[in-house]
Amino acid sequence: MPGFPWNAALRLLRRLQPRNGCLPTGVAAPGPLSAPQAITEQPSRGRCPGKTGAGGDTALRLRALAGPSPPFRVPLGQSRLPAGGACAARVAALGGRAGRRGAKMAGLRLAALGARVPCWRWGGAAVFGFRRGLSAWLAREPEGTPRWPPACRQKTSVSFLSRPELPNLAYKKLKGKSPGVIFIPGYLSDMNGTKALAIEEFCKSLGHACIRFDLSGVGNSDGNLQECTVGKWRKDVLSIIDDVAEGPQILVGISLGGWLMFHAAIARPQKVVALIGIATAVDSLVTQFNQLPVEVKKEIEMKGMWDIPSKYSEEGIYHIQYSFIKEAEHHCLLHSPIPVNCPVRLLHGMKDDIIPWHTSIQVADRVVSTDVDVILRKHSDHRMKEKADIQLLVYTIDDLIDKLSTIVN
Repeated sequence: MPGFPWNAALRLLRRLQPRNGCLPTGVAAPGPLSAPQAITEQPSRGRCPGKTGAGGDTALRLRALAGPSPPFRVPLGQSRLPAGGACAARVAALGGRAGRRGAKMAGLRLAALGARVPCWRWGGAAVFGFRRGLSAWLAREPEGTPRWPPACRQKTSVSFLSRPELPNLAYKKLKGKSPGVIFIPGYLSDMNGTKALAIEEFCKSLGHACIRFDLSGVGNSDGNLQECTVGKWRKDVLSIIDDVAEGPQILVGISLGGWLMFHAAIARPQKVVALIGIATAVDSLVTQFNQLPVEVKKEIEMKGMWDIPSKYSEEGIYHIQYSFIKEAEHHCLLHSPIPVNCPVRLLHGMKDDIIPWHTSIQVADRVVSTDVDVILRKHSDHRMKEKADIQLLVYTIDDLIDKLSTIVN
């Protein structure tokens, strides 16, 4: 890539090397490679300066792509990891719209990153640098640009699932490897939110399938919102799993979508292989309604509507029909053990003023599976849409994909 400061980047890599490790030496700047061309890492035998011994540390040659790079993974059987040294990191160069300045910033940023990020082992493979897939995704933009995809990046077209006697569902499907990821939106949310787009972009970087859709009565899907219930939305999720998805799926549910994903996991245990809940709202509406004073509940019953103040609504109020709450009582799960045996990850912000984070603790306690983690973020709110929240979400997806791939292999 013309103009890329290879010498400066490599000098910075050596300057920032850890005390107990050795970074690669004698690395020549490669010429521009085509985007589809695979990265080839070949271990080179060499000794670190000031160290003696027969084998020395194993260095990995640095290669760069002129554009987005594929996941950087090296099987343990094909690489030699130094006993006390640091893992070598690769430098990914930016091209195209990033320009010369963006390329320099990206090179320096990744050079520093490679010196301080350790090597993780996941499912029998060594993952070098920041994370597989995600490293290329985060490094693809110049400094100062958002690290999750804006709406203009949407490339998947809207499709519609026709269902006899049921509303048609709008969805977007990204084809790829298994396990796929299905995003289930929250109450009155659609498939074009920040988290949905970030998940799709991350799955694209890994080459895995991804589906996001609108529940009936919301977004581009057909249906009357006033007639929607938890039971009908449960059927929407099952329709996507049965008629759109292919192979095993990881479900990511947001708020009320987290409630729906548990019902889907119970109904389709063969296809749902893992769950990720964000501010999971299992039984939440029913629980909050039952905690109201008797006089207030009677007033809501007579009025036929429950008005809940919310800063996430354009009107500042959520209008929930009394019939919706009564129907939701038939789908409560916390009154008995939840028969879900797959891995479950529950992420929750402790500043959530809609669904208390204690709800995720209760759900984890009720789930039968022994592979259940609850991750609390001290300063995150209900939506969990900050950069750190998005990174945590895609890390969690990545870990589950590694775990499931290891089990299959």
